[in-house]
Amino acid sequence: DIYCRDLADATGITVAAVNYRLAPQYPYPTPLEDCYTALAWLAEQPWVDRDRIAIAGASAGGGLTAALALLTRDRGDIPLAAQALVYPMLDDRTAATPTGRRYVLWSESDNKRGWDLYLGDADRVRAVPARRADLDALPPTWLGVGTCDLFHDETLDYARRLREAGVDCEVEVADGAFHAFDQLVPKAPTTQRFNESLRSFLRRELASV
Repeated sequence: DIYCRDLADATGITVAAVNYRLAPQYPYPTPLEDCYTALAWLAEQPWVDRDRIAIAGASAGGGLTAALALLTRDRGDIPLAAQALVYPMLDDRTAATPTGRRYVLWSESDNKRGWDLYLGDADRVRAVPARRADLDALPPTWLGVGTCDLFHDETLDYARRLREAGVDCEVEVADGAFHAFDQLVPKAPTTQRFNESLRSFLRRELASV
């Protein structure tokens, strides 16, 4: 709530937070469909400009955001102005190729367990954003990640593939930052730069025309 309030105050943008159901009680696709249901409801509100809706999320929420952008594009009934992926959980294969490095807050074993609980017996080629071959026609995208985050490499690879698919893409890399660093050290200069990059992106993409 504090993060969403700060984002709204800093940008002047209305922020709606989705209380989607969680795995393992509700594995894929339930959390994703909850996000889509919330988006569809939001798009129908009389106080919402359907042409100026962005979706965003951090960590597992960043992975859901990427999946939601793909689902929304495929269904074709809600336009998206932008997506923002904050140290996103994009690729289950990261958990299958351990590096032996130690990561703060979200480890390789955490990642494997998280993906397994979320996916269950789902078709991973369809359910995992980084496994999707069709990344074209997605909205302008901001991606942010720290250099000491388990998701660093997969985030940069996803950005590369988005650009190759013709998607406008902006990447912010926080040197020396670990997973969820912005939540733990909100006043650090690295966090301030990271947050301002995201906020500037949203202001620009959602500016009235």
